[in-house]
Amino acid sequence: MLDCGFSVKETVARLQRLGKAGDDISAIVVTHEHGDHIRGVGAMARQFSLPVWMTQGTYRAVESTIGQLPELNIIDLQETIVIDDVQLQPFAVPHDAREPSQFVFSNGNQRLGILTDTGMITPHIEQMLDDCDALVLECNHDSNMLMSGEYPPSLKERVGGNLGHLDNDAAAGLLSRMRTDKLQHLVAAHLSEKNNTPALVKWALSDTLGCPESWIKIAQQDAGLAWCHIS
Repeated sequence: MLDCGFSVKETVARLQRLGKAGDDISAIVVTHEHGDHIRGVGAMARQFSLPVWMTQGTYRAVESTIGQLPELNIIDLQETIVIDDVQLQPFAVPHDAREPSQFVFSNGNQRLGILTDTGMITPHIEQMLDDCDALVLECNHDSNMLMSGEYPPSLKERVGGNLGHLDNDAAAGLLSRMRTDKLQHLVAAHLSEKNNTPALVKWALSDTLGCPESWIKIAQQDAGLAWCHIS
């Protein structure tokens, strides 16, 4: 499981919608310490005796609040993690957290890239996500909506800054520079409810890829996402 920002009750309910249970989880891998990503990690790990993986910086940020963990594993951003039969390649991202990371998951044949909570795209990010078979990509906000919206200036600056979140154009720009011939699924994620719309996201990404807007999947905050299978 990548991150856990919900209570155990809500997490279990969401797993059930996908035909899974807490006992089916083998580990929790944490990207960074912000509450919407880590709020339920400690309780979930304790209830189901799960090992937890996070960077040293992330652990230092939550050490006093996360509680006792059944097993803690520190992520080295230069080394591949192996959990059961899945390989995880961590990589650093620019975000306003202590030592944030994102991941590429692989079974040795197919690769699933995850990129959220980054304020900008770096050459290293492009290298890590290039030629993936599936990609979950942050499309947090539309820049015009953010700038004209109700957020106070300080929050607008944070969200739209180099340590904040990706806007639709930045996400589309990343896709334009990547090899996407193998891409079977593209999921837009981490959409702001106030500063973005699925229609704007689909337009930006499909225009870049030259694909139908219906091909772009949206991970909704309430409904989540159904299983996507990589062949």
